[in-house]
Amino acid sequence: MTLLRILSLLFILSFTSAYASDSVRARDLGVPFGGTPGPLNAITDVKGVEVGQVTLIEGEGALEVGKGPVRTGVTAILPRGKESTSPVFGGWFTLNASGEMTGTTWLEERGLIDGPIMITNTHSVGVVRDAAVAWMVDKGWAADWHAPIVAETYDGGLSDINGFHVTKTHALQALKQATSGQVKEGVVGGGTGMICNGFKGGIGTASRQYQVGKQTYTLGVLVQCNYNWTRNDLMIAGKPVGKLLEADPFCFTDRNIERHFGDYWPYCDDLKVASTQPDYARDGSIIIIVATDAPLLPHQLRRVAKRPSLALGRLGTVSHDGSGDIFLAFSTAANTELSENELSNITMFPNNHLSTVFRATVEATEEAIVNAMVAAETVIGINGIKIVAMPKEGLKAIMEDN
Repeated sequence: MTLLRILSLLFILSFTSAYASDSVRARDLGVPFGGTPGPLNAITDVKGVEVGQVTLIEGEGALEVGKGPVRTGVTAILPRGKESTSPVFGGWFTLNASGEMTGTTWLEERGLIDGPIMITNTHSVGVVRDAAVAWMVDKGWAADWHAPIVAETYDGGLSDINGFHVTKTHALQALKQATSGQVKEGVVGGGTGMICNGFKGGIGTASRQYQVGKQTYTLGVLVQCNYNWTRNDLMIAGKPVGKLLEADPFCFTDRNIERHFGDYWPYCDDLKVASTQPDYARDGSIIIIVATDAPLLPHQLRRVAKRPSLALGRLGTVSHDGSGDIFLAFSTAANTELSENELSNITMFPNNHLSTVFRATVEATEEAIVNAMVAAETVIGINGIKIVAMPKEGLKAIMEDN
């Protein structure tokens, strides 16, 4: 390996995306979300949860498979943090199955999640899964074999997806640097090359606190948002934001490079005025991870994992035929001594109060998706395609217009 390549790799591993924004979130623009968020309004408000992300951004211009341009990455979620080898109860649901989440058949069978939860691009699921297995072996997770959770969305619109740029080293780095605290949003980690509701998408997060009796619980959501590549259906706070926002459609910046989506989108210099996104667009996908510290059992978590569907409906989607809309929920409640060899003492959340958890899930998911769009900046990817950011001031003006 050349010195230049080594330096480039080190740069990528330490890269904190210049496209990702921490300063403005959807609430700052006046979006009237329901519910009470936690201190960070992030999945890491759930005690013990850690998130790590590695972002890969390299090259520009015409696509050359194996070389780039690269706009991809990997995101890791550790339900009990790096130092724990205790499983959590979990459940999952697929609204539309044009996608992948490994480990779900074993999760469905036993109701437990071992190890980390990883999210990346569609063609990197295998290498990230292998890295997660190696990490679990190294950490001493108790089993003769492992089936970790790895999910994906497609970033081939912006990135050299067939170049297989995400490596085992990147996945292990995401796990190694996972921390509690603030979570970067937008063009970062597995969300680097994603498109959401006709704007640049990516990673978004939010949380809710809810009370049952005298006990307060926390629920957090993290999304990798790549669904609905057309913006025309986008609704926020009941307003047709996708049609009201003045923003250019996707376009190609360089006439010397052949457009890789045929004539779907124009060259940027053909744009005379801001215009709405055409309806003919690819479907994309969304991965949604829900965490809570309430003592929910697997059958209850399966019910919770269905509820992000309602948040997607609030935002206008119908879950298109080619969209991989796959959701996972887990509980970090104090069932830390779960054993598959001996009797375990389990606490169960009351079924008659699950509606409170459902509401928190829908509210946090809705906000996490909008946060992903608000945080993401405009990105130019393979063959010079430009995916524009959601206009923040435009969204703020729409929210202020009564």
